[in-house]
Amino acid sequence: MAFNFLIVDDSGTTRKIIKKILNLTRLPIGEIWEAGNGREGLAQMREHWVDLVLADLNMPDMTGQEMIGEMAKDPLLSKLQVVVVSSEGNQSVLDSLFQQGVREVVRIPFEPALLRGVIEKALGIQPGTQE
Repeated sequence: MAFNFLIVDDSGTTRKIIKKILNLTRLPIGEIWEAGNGREGLAQMREHWVDLVLADLNMPDMTGQEMIGEMAKDPLLSKLQVVVVSSEGNQSVLDSLFQQGVREVVRIPFEPALLRGVIEKALGIQPGTQE
């Protein structure tokens, strides 16, 4: 089974790096979609089947935190797995995100193996079974 991912980050460079790391994880990947802010991310989620959202928090127009709040209000989008990939360190912000259903927070910078482990956990994949 292949998984579809959505990367939501205002930095094209960061999206490119995350996409490259995803490809290095050797997980079964179907499609990888990208969005430059939370509003674009919501549109992508409504247009495509997404298994996991990898989202930054600090973006213009609509932040990742605002996007996650909007996802929580939508019966379909609230079921999507979300992993925050950010340099955010404010514990009250992170606690709020976990209350809204965020599975994990990956602090930038990170190693590809860490991201793979977080994705496996979020998607319920047994570690190392997708080689």
